[in-house]
Amino acid sequence: MANVQVRSIFWGRSARNVRLVVAARALRTFGYGCTSVLLAEMLAEDGDAPWQIGLLLAAASAGSVASSLILGLFADRWGRRRALVACGCLMAAAGVVFALSESFLALAAAAFVGTISPSTNDNTPFSGVEQSILAQSCEPSQHTRVFTFYNVTALVAGALGGLAAALLGLQHLVSAGDAAFALYAVLAAGTVTLFFRLSPEAEARACPAPDTGTIGRQATRAPWRVPANIRRLAGLFAVDAFAGGLAVQTVLAWWFAHRYGATTAQLGLVFFAANLLPALAQLTAPLLAARRGLLAAMLVPHFASNLILACIPFAPSLGGAVALLLIRQALSKIDVPARQAFTAAVVDPEDRTAAASMTSIARSVAVSVSPLVATALLTGALAAMGAPLLLGAALAIGYDITVWRSYRSTFLGETA
Repeated sequence: MANVQVRSIFWGRSARNVRLVVAARALRTFGYGCTSVLLAEMLAEDGDAPWQIGLLLAAASAGSVASSLILGLFADRWGRRRALVACGCLMAAAGVVFALSESFLALAAAAFVGTISPSTNDNTPFSGVEQSILAQSCEPSQHTRVFTFYNVTALVAGALGGLAAALLGLQHLVSAGDAAFALYAVLAAGTVTLFFRLSPEAEARACPAPDTGTIGRQATRAPWRVPANIRRLAGLFAVDAFAGGLAVQTVLAWWFAHRYGATTAQLGLVFFAANLLPALAQLTAPLLAARRGLLAAMLVPHFASNLILACIPFAPSLGGAVALLLIRQALSKIDVPARQAFTAAVVDPEDRTAAASMTSIARSVAVSVSPLVATALLTGALAAMGAPLLLGAALAIGYDITVWRSYRSTFLGETA
């Protein structure tokens, strides 16, 4: 039965747009995986100071937030395909600028408009529009399965992009960074080609008002007036993202090294496994949603992963802490496709693009702030007791409880 469902998603009558969106994100994330490894080194080789590198990354983050906001509010009116094609062209142009120029001002401008990413996390203007297209292209009962393939494919592509960066570093014909961004531009051009092939079914559907038969809220409500339920979701997801940002890889690596004396080689092996496990574990999300419901698939693994995170500071040895971390990592991303399906389920179809974009923006802003708090907690006795991990776990568990109490009686469209 599962194989039949997968074939219907990717080879059915309306599956063309699903295939194109998944392929476009895979190409894009491959590029992020390749360039993010080499970006800082390339800028340093160009003579940029650390503060300039930080400023450029901040410009990239600010540009992503601004463009996500614009597309979240207006993409459905402008046309989703047109908006995605425009973003893809800007991404390709940014790749060309980074491959050819060493001017800091030119690079900063390109980073702002061109979705340059310092990681494989797709906090970009593409994601909100893509998630809306995916939700519209299949039945609600298939949302979790579709979002799972959307995310797992991207995770694998990002890992392969990191491997490509290592291979580029072995050649000596051109700078590895320049070669990576030239490849980035080519991949962006590939996404533009894929977006051009989207069918008209990818566009927002006008919903008739029940009493008048005229076009509904999508045409009558001002696009900048975000509905209250979307603002609530954005606030909840921001809390979750802030909590997760307190235990990002950089913070964990520092804490493992200082608490347990972990070496660089050990940390490399640990985080290779820690990054691989979520991709594999995420494949269980559709099965969990089908058997236990969408809300349970979203919250139960997330709740369990944060209980385990709270236990890590009490591990007596490095081996015990690593074991707990790997279990936590295996559970921590199962909620991602379920959360995306949940977002599509609790808002009206005409609000899906705005909801996906606004929640992505909220998460991006929150996760950019939390590492500053985490580093402030990595001092003295607070560092020894693993304060960032404990605070992150407590906030995330509070988020789980709040979401459960708020939405446990809501019909989410998933069938058992």
